[in-house]
Amino acid sequence: MLFGGVVLLVALFNFFITSGSAQYTLMAPVLVPMLMLIGVQPEVTQMLFRMGDSPTNIISPMSPYFALALGYLQRYYPKAGVGTLLSLTLPISITLLVTWFVFFMIWYAFGLPLGPGVPIR
Repeated sequence: MLFGGVVLLVALFNFFITSGSAQYTLMAPVLVPMLMLIGVQPEVTQMLFRMGDSPTNIISPMSPYFALALGYLQRYYPKAGVGTLLSLTLPISITLLVTWFVFFMIWYAFGLPLGPGVPIR
């Protein structure tokens, strides 16, 4: 439940702070020590942050790439607007968010390492 809450919190913050590095700079001093106190590795916290940040970048209207994607969409479909872009990208974003989280939970359940010399627990 805690991991899901962290991912959803990051996804929610992504609508207000589009820069991933700025968002991590604000959230990491709270999330990393808080999760370390309950035995969660900092690498896992970084992975949870990336899972929440990445899929919601395209649906954040504050993102500069949102306007770019809208411009490309309007080139091929002139009547398209913000709602059209959101209706096309929202299912992809939600699917990625859920799929990546489920994949991570399976990875975590098996206790597989995150990388060379980085245990997940």
